[in-house]
Amino acid sequence: MNRARGISGLLLLDRLIVLSSLIVITLAGWAYMVHEARGMVNTGVCQCLGMKMSGPDSNTWAPSRLLPLFLMWSEMMIAMMTPSAAPMILIFASVNRKRREANRPFVRTAFFASGYIVAWSLFSAVAAFAQWLMHGFALLSPMMVGTSPRLGGALLILAGAFQWTALKQSCLVHCRSPLNFIMTAWRDGKAGAILMGLQHGIYCIGCCWFLMILLFVAGVMNLWWIALISVTVLIEKIVPRGVAIAKVTGIVGILFGLRMFFA
Repeated sequence: MNRARGISGLLLLDRLIVLSSLIVITLAGWAYMVHEARGMVNTGVCQCLGMKMSGPDSNTWAPSRLLPLFLMWSEMMIAMMTPSAAPMILIFASVNRKRREANRPFVRTAFFASGYIVAWSLFSAVAAFAQWLMHGFALLSPMMVGTSPRLGGALLILAGAFQWTALKQSCLVHCRSPLNFIMTAWRDGKAGAILMGLQHGIYCIGCCWFLMILLFVAGVMNLWWIALISVTVLIEKIVPRGVAIAKVTGIVGILFGLRMFFA
């Protein structure tokens, strides 16, 4: 009985430590985004990219701009996706604590989380390259907002339609079932934990990547848009009818997209 209570107390302590860490990471990410967004509005300078944003910027960006773009996207993805990844990370931590108390092989939760971060870092690299290309074709304003209503409308329509696809539903089911993922995808060792985090991150990307592309419509650093997408992703993953809600948001996206496209 005492041993059971001891394990229960350790599980609770682990959850508090992991949850506190995730909250700190999320708040730090959002604080940095707010800082950068205010810098863009108040000074006309995007500090994260080191460029003036107060007037038209028709010059081609040098390849060296890709690194700060990548860092900006990586920080933004971590801030946006950490809350929705919390249930999976917490369950991983709990399972590892139980394995440790049973004298079975275990690894630190940080290895799993690092794999998840690697997945979204790869997405960030692709998004940064896409932004670099869009700037080259003058499809983004100096404030990183889409300049083509037709392109923006098309992206909204495609994002809405994607919410109804089998790929979206399959990835969302995996993201909504963290315990099932642990039972079917478990790998021992540090490398195994990283691969598990990477695999889970890929499922999350498959579930949310088109929603992230919508940042090119209303503004890559538009905090309201970022918050809306973050909340949408979180709701889809944790509420009981998340799959149905995803389809409803898809319809809303299609309607707004049609309005923008034909305005």
